[in-house]
Formats: sequence, C-alpha cells, structure tokens
Amino acid sequence: MSASRSQLALGAFLMQTGHHIAGWRHPGAQADAGSNFAHYVKLARQAEEAKFDAIFISDSVGVRNRDLASLSRTARSDQFEPLTLLSALAAVTERIGLIATASTSFNEPYNIARKFASLDQISGGRAGWNLVTSSGDGEAENFNLVKHLDHALRYERAAEFHQVVTGLWDSWEDDAFLRDQESGQYFDPAKLHVLNHKGKHFSVRGPLNVSRSPQGWPVIVQAGASDAGRDLAARTAEVVFVAHQTFDEARSFYSDIKARAAAYGRAPQEIRIMPGIFPVVAPTRAEAEEKFQYLQELIPTVVGVGLLSQMVGFDLSPYPVDGPLPELPPTNGAKSRQQLMVDLARRDGLSIRQTYLRIAGARGHQQVVGSPSDIADLLETWFRDGGADGFNIMSPAHPAGLTDFIELVLPELRRRGLFRTDYQGRTLREHLGLRRPAHPSARLQDLQN
Repeated sequence: MSASRSQLALGAFLMQTGHHIAGWRHPGAQADAGSNFAHYVKLARQAEEAKFDAIFISDSVGVRNRDLASLSRTARSDQFEPLTLLSALAAVTERIGLIATASTSFNEPYNIARKFASLDQISGGRAGWNLVTSSGDGEAENFNLVKHLDHALRYERAAEFHQVVTGLWDSWEDDAFLRDQESGQYFDPAKLHVLNHKGKHFSVRGPLNVSRSPQGWPVIVQAGASDAGRDLAARTAEVVFVAHQTFDEARSFYSDIKARAAAYGRAPQEIRIMPGIFPVVAPTRAEAEEKFQYLQELIPTVVGVGLLSQMVGFDLSPYPVDGPLPELPPTNGAKSRQQLMVDLARRDGLSIRQTYLRIAGARGHQQVVGSPSDIADLLETWFRDGGADGFNIMSPAHPAGLTDFIELVLPELRRRGLFRTDYQGRTLREHLGLRRPAHPSARLQDLQN
C-alpha cells in the first residue's frame, strides 16, 4: 500500500462526449458536448457531489487529425479552451479541484503563471496545471513553425519553463499586500521579489501581477512517460498522469518515478501517481461486456485506423487493416505512447484492426470491463500493491459513463474504505494530501534561525 495515504485519489477526466472514440454516438452521450457549457456544469457538479479530488481537462492547440474522412466521424474537432472553461466552472462549484492542460511548447511562462494563479484565486485554491510538451506538427503549424521542436529540446525548454513559472508564483510573499486604507500602504515593498530570470530559452524580469496563490502554487501535474518525461516528472510534478497496459508496467513506473524523485531530494509522498483507467461497468460482468461491445460496433474502420495512426505518429491507411502493425520509424511526437502501442500489438500478436479496437476507448490506458467488484478489485490491487496513488477515471461516454461509475463503483470502494465519504479540506492540495510550498523567504528565515 502507498505509505503516503490510506485512501486513493480520484480525478474525473472530462473529455467532451467521453473517451471512447465512438462514445459520441452512444444514446447516453451529449453529442454537442464540445460546445455545451451546461453539459460541463452538470458533470463538474456530479463529480463534486461524489467527492472526486478533481476534474481534469486535457487540451490540444489545434485539430490533430488531418484525415477528414476519419475526423468528420468523431467528436474530436471542437472543444473549449480549458482555462476559460475551468474559470467558469469555478463559479458553480465549491470544493472540487480544477486541473487544466497547458503546453510549454506554445505558450510563454508569464502568461501561464498569470492564468493559473488567477484560477487559483478565483476558485479559492483549487487549481492544477497539467504541464505538457505538445507533440503534433498540426499544433506547431498554428504557431509560425513548419514542424515541431525536437523531442529532447521540448523537454529541455519545459524544464526551464517550469522554473520560470514557479519563480513568478513566488513574486509576492503571502502577506505582502497590506491594503491599509488608513495609512495608504497597499503592499510592503520588502515582500516583493523580482525574478530577473535569464536562461537559454527565456528572459523574464517579473514580478507577476497576481498575488501569491491560496495554495502557494497551483498543483503541478505532468503526463510524460518517456525517459525525458519521467525525469521532468521526478523533478517538477506533484501528480503524474500516465498510461499503462499491465500492473507490472504500472508498478515499475511507480517505483522508478519515486526513486528518481528521491535522487532530486524529494520525498516519495510529494508525488501522486494517477494512471488513467477506462471503466465499463454494469451490475454484472456479462452486462458490462454487452455495453462495451455495443460501443465497439459503432467504430467505422476509417475512424479506428485514423485513431491508431495518430497514436503511433504514422499513417497506417495504406496497410491491410487485418495485417500486422508495420515497422514504424521513430516519432518526434509522443514517444512513450508510440512505444506502448507497438508493445501492445507485438506482445498480443494483434492486427491493425485488433489494435485499434483494443485502444478505441482508453488510447493505451488500462481498460477494465466488468461488475462493480471487478473494477474495485483492479483499483484496489494497483493502489495497495505499489502501482498507483489514485486514478483518473476516463468514462466511455458522458454523462452516462460517469454516472455508472459513481452509482456502481464508488459505493464498493467506500465499503472497502478506499475512498472518502466527504471532503476534509477546501483546496486541491488538501484533497491530495500535498504540502503547501513555503515562500523562499520563509525557507531562508528558517535556515537563518
């Protein structure tokens, strides 16, 4: 069992209509979810009522799939910008954490620091930043580039980006703003710290024009699993979102990240590892399998091949769909996800069709189809035996899939003492059991004393 907490953490990963590539066609899905704010309000409130730690919104700064034959038959072309969405959701929720993806590849550190600090203020300390490096040329072409930056360079830039953002979050000490109307003193100049960062990729003077976050810093989430991604996570992340196909892979990753963190002088409990889980649940296993098969039969071949092509960073449309996955050139995109797809196909002897059917719901994350006990068994095993500190729930279709998980699986997890019945704190850090970062000035005073 994780030594850092006795109950697992749960995030609700809210991808538009749901995570199954054909989920938008399910009768229980909101087909216009990508542009329906009321839909997200319903999901956020539902997850909060169920006491989830956070809702999680992913992002891409472009339409990744250029194959119109495939793209036009999925619900992956329209979505809200996540910080705008979460700022609005902060006003209609009170306790649940709000985690948004923002790329270090196509943003500037000052903008990201300002936006997340603002979200943390607006929400009363519930913000989290999912720090990612973008991976698609389609995104690069929206930002004056012909192709994406090299993989290693992206992660080098991301590390410095993180350094600048967190430095800007420490521009002001916690009690810097006096706002004393009688004396006329608005802030204490001695408690303002100008960053003056000059590095290889960024030159940022500062200070940030937002007061220090209620959480000290918004929670930092990271989602890379390549060697460069793991190293960045070990240095910077407080939550790691990752995809695994087997428990052995999960346990190996878990121990590797915790060991790398220790090498950077961090305690293992400073990082929560939360793999994605794609659950299809029904009162019985047979009913769950029937529900999953229904979704699988909604996938046109062109959509399945398009999805797998995107995952591996290589166009598979010229290859026989019932033939094996061909040898693939190294990608400059998401290297860990390409390797996961190749390993899956080779290990289980899958054809292209069989591979896309295997990943149509979870995109490489763990998929479990069964009864409430089946789902709870898997989550408990991974949590107690060193594979995870919690999970991001990737429902097949929204809102139906999230409702199923809440109504069927959560009671079983609570019966086993694995999940809370109510919130104990108000901030995302408190939900996750993460410490509030002290301002550097306070750490300096502690050393001097």
